[in-house]
Amino acid sequence: MHRSSNAPSAAPLRLSRREGALCAALLACLAVALAGPFVAAGAQAHAYADQRTLWGLPHAMDVLTNLPFAVLGIAGLARLAARLREGALRGATAGAAGVFFTGLLLTAAGSALYHWQPHGITLLADRAGMLVAFAGMLALAVDERIGARAAALTAVAVLAGGWAALRSWGITGNLWPWGLVQGGGMLLLLALAADAARDRGAGRAPLPGRLGFSLAAVVGWYALAKLLEAGDAAVFAATSQCVSGHSLKHLAAAMAAWPVLSALGHRRYFARCERGTPWRGRREGTMPPSAEAK
Repeated sequence: MHRSSNAPSAAPLRLSRREGALCAALLACLAVALAGPFVAAGAQAHAYADQRTLWGLPHAMDVLTNLPFAVLGIAGLARLAARLREGALRGATAGAAGVFFTGLLLTAAGSALYHWQPHGITLLADRAGMLVAFAGMLALAVDERIGARAAALTAVAVLAGGWAALRSWGITGNLWPWGLVQGGGMLLLLALAADAARDRGAGRAPLPGRLGFSLAAVVGWYALAKLLEAGDAAVFAATSQCVSGHSLKHLAAAMAAWPVLSALGHRRYFARCERGTPWRGRREGTMPPSAEAK
């Protein structure tokens, strides 16, 4: 019997091995967050090394070094809009990138506000912007290595879990859940970056239709940012009080967006998705209908 072409096709509900591992990791993080210890903020939470007022602006360097977040966020949204007009992006990629670059703008605003007037409420505003950017980056990374369905789950889980962690922090003062969101997210990025490195070493091509940006570069810039943050006062002293580690941390963290921005700026990513793909000779920046569905 001939089956009607209009019959709806059922979406696969079975989880892949990688999707199952991701779900298990998210559930494990939830359990650890609920069962973990109470971690209070230190007494010197707002005591950064560079307390200078410049041009009438308190804590000027820590405020002004948030500008790169805004610049990269605006540039990223502009490039994203250009690629969307060309029809050159999958929906999952575009959605995750949109969340990420919007998060950069929110981070610039929240962090600048916090460093201008540092106290508990503005610190939560700072972290809220970081949360949106972090959720977008993790969704992009998961989409690169696992798939669109897992990326959507990751974005929702990180945003919901991060919001709950910030609410817990604001009400009880417990930093443990927020630390787990950041630490768990970084472990996920590390695992995905290692997986990408193994694929490159084995000569395997990226998944079709992905940006193909360097997860290792993202992890490297973020790790440098954390080191600079930890060495805030030491860097300030080493530079003869010219710039602090925390100010440089802002610049390094902003540079973690560069691999994504760079990938969006070139019409090359779909052409190199697979070896011997049947659409290799098509206009760069486009993809076939079969790739759009993945």
